[in-house]
Amino acid sequence: MDQDTAEATARPSARDRLLDAADELFSRDGIARTSVDQVLHHAHVAPATLYAHFGGKDGLIAAALQRRLDRWEQVWKEAVDAAAAPAEKLLALFDAVSAYRDRYTPGRGCAFLATSTELPDLDHPARAVIEAESTLLLTRLNQLAETVTTEDPAALAGNVLLVYDGAMANLQRGRTPDPLGHGKALARCLIQNAIETEQ
Repeated sequence: MDQDTAEATARPSARDRLLDAADELFSRDGIARTSVDQVLHHAHVAPATLYAHFGGKDGLIAAALQRRLDRWEQVWKEAVDAAAAPAEKLLALFDAVSAYRDRYTPGRGCAFLATSTELPDLDHPARAVIEAESTLLLTRLNQLAETVTTEDPAALAGNVLLVYDGAMANLQRGRTPDPLGHGKALARCLIQNAIETEQ
């Protein structure tokens, strides 16, 4: 295989380049401030290719967010599977964010919350992805909390989610040195309190 063939083989597809560009630019600059032309220029793709794959900017937004959700779900599952004790599996949420940010586009905070704020229209195709992410968070946290306490696992899951949302907001503000570490420490206290209450 010659060098030109190897480079062509290694280069991501036009669809992936569009998704990569959208993920990076939407996360960095926001959806409203990012034009289709900017995405096309960043991805080195012709307009017809974008419309053929996604139908337009709205479809691209939804597809980029869905890919992020798929990746996030997998990274979080890996973090849970790597944790030994039930409490650590519940706390793995915070480790998963760090792992995701190391592996993929970091962003300034939670892409799902940011997209929800930028796209209040309930009929936008990205809304279904935002709802799916919320459902994933609630469902998985509740399942994990049930292995930690039988007293009120839903309350524990809700409290951990509240701390998580605060940590993600602090990532966006950029004023706390280690918002994920602080969030994990606070969540650990909540878990310990729930365990002690049950005893």
